[in-house]
Amino acid sequence: MKLKISDLKEFLDEKVELYNRPAFIESDPISIPHQFTGKEDKEISGFLAASIAWGRRDLILRSSERLIGLMDNRPYEFIINAGKEELVTVSRFVHRTLNGSDCGYFIRGLKHIYSAFGSMEDVIFEELIEMC
Repeated sequence: MKLKISDLKEFLDEKVELYNRPAFIESDPISIPHQFTGKEDKEISGFLAASIAWGRRDLILRSSERLIGLMDNRPYEFIINAGKEELVTVSRFVHRTLNGSDCGYFIRGLKHIYSAFGSMEDVIFEELIEMC
């Protein structure tokens, strides 16, 4: 069965109405990036929240807030300046199967992305351009 563009638009519009409301956002891990104004802070906090987003929403939200709190609520600045001391700080983080060591790998990987490319958006954009 072939999906029409109009059907897809209707489906997506329904999802926007269902999920893009303050009542849903405030009790969901998507609220984490909504706390920030800077593009980089939104990208990093959203990526990290999504990385641990399995299980109960309230636990994911609490763990996401705890992780961002370990970064002094400034994820971009934390990532860019991350050294051994910062990696020790996040090594205390645990959420289900993700542990502090895993978190350290994320931090180092994100530091590389932001140092080499400037943003996650730029990495994705560069990959898309290479694919075309």
